[in-house]
Amino acid sequence: MLKITMTADADLQHYASGGRAADPVALRTRIADLVVLTKPRIAVMALFTVAAGYWLGAGAGSDARVLFHTLLGAGLVAAGGSALNQVYERRTDARMRRTAKRPLPAGRITVEQAAVFGAVTSGIGLAYLMATVSPAATLAAAVTLVSYVLVYTPLKTVTAWNTVVGAVPGALPPVIGWCAARGWDGAGGATALFLILFVWQLPHFLAIAWMYRADYAGAGLQMLPGTDPTGRRTAVVMVATAAALLPVGLLAVWVGMAGWVYAVGATLLGVQFLRKTFGFARDRSDRQAKRVLRASLVYLPGVLGLLLIDALLLK
Repeated sequence: MLKITMTADADLQHYASGGRAADPVALRTRIADLVVLTKPRIAVMALFTVAAGYWLGAGAGSDARVLFHTLLGAGLVAAGGSALNQVYERRTDARMRRTAKRPLPAGRITVEQAAVFGAVTSGIGLAYLMATVSPAATLAAAVTLVSYVLVYTPLKTVTAWNTVVGAVPGALPPVIGWCAARGWDGAGGATALFLILFVWQLPHFLAIAWMYRADYAGAGLQMLPGTDPTGRRTAVVMVATAAALLPVGLLAVWVGMAGWVYAVGATLLGVQFLRKTFGFARDRSDRQAKRVLRASLVYLPGVLGLLLIDALLLK
């Protein structure tokens, strides 16, 4: 593995110095590995919520340039944070089948390279946000980065409460967008968006943790399903948090962000999500956990989409 890494480094250095013998395959491989470090699928979902937060905050006064700056800056922060997360988790990643082939545990990228890439990328993202949008959005992005990399990530090997802690940085992206649109104003709307995403993540991640409980436990990650062989406690928490989404989802109506169309749609989506968690409670199997996961992936974009339709088209 060390030989492969050194060879790839030599090829990149030769390419950077203008050498003609650079291996384009090695260069493409290195770029692909850097992309993997950014966790692009998670980044895309986060940026969708950033955009939703911006549109909801800006309303009819939305500006495409501000949205572009916000997405670019937040995307760089998210990419850098994901790389730093993988630097910290490289040893646990190496012990899990689903992550063992990532660039760091596989030895295709060194710890130093990944750390520099993550720090520089996230730093550029924060500086870009500060230069192009509001200090409030920059602060929200900085809190997201610090809580994700320096608080949530280390806690994953310490306590099962890490899922609750990790829901904080996971719920902040729409706040970044909201703050980019309105600065420090409109705390009610930002709070409603934060709480929807915060509570949504708990049954969502419990479903994932149940499906990969053996993998997580073998790597030393402290997840509730890993200490709950029957799945009863996992099911109770899953049902309780999905049920909590019903009133939490209606906070957007209470703060004036949306009306009855959203209220009806969000309630129907919440009931369907809750039904799937009851299915898991009756049959605590991987199949039922996957159904909960799928329902969660319908709920979030559905609720955000309804919010946008109600707030921007029906008012």
